[in-house]
Amino acid sequence: MFFLLAAFMLVSLSMTQLHRVPVSLPDASTGIPDTSSPTTVIAIDANGLITLDQRIITLSEITTYLKECKEPKKSRVLISADAEARHKQVLGVLNSIREAGVEKVSFESAKNHP
Repeated sequence: MFFLLAAFMLVSLSMTQLHRVPVSLPDASTGIPDTSSPTTVIAIDANGLITLDQRIITLSEITTYLKECKEPKKSRVLISADAEARHKQVLGVLNSIREAGVEKVSFESAKNHP
């Protein structure tokens, strides 16, 4: 019984590593720091993989998830897109967010070092 529990824990831990998407943020010299925390963070990696709360998600699932929030109009979403992510994928995520009625959307960027 202990072996099954230990095996389950090892498999579970290795699966959580798969859902972490490393993102290389683009630099922005004119970015304005936003000190308020977003209610939702959506990441897009260089291969176009979209994650929400470290879970792989589709564009239609983004809309459904945000519509189920208490007040979509007051929700804040942060898009964290890799510098190599395709423009089409980023716009797809933005359109899904807007379809849900969310108006406050920010893009995460790295601080430009002179």
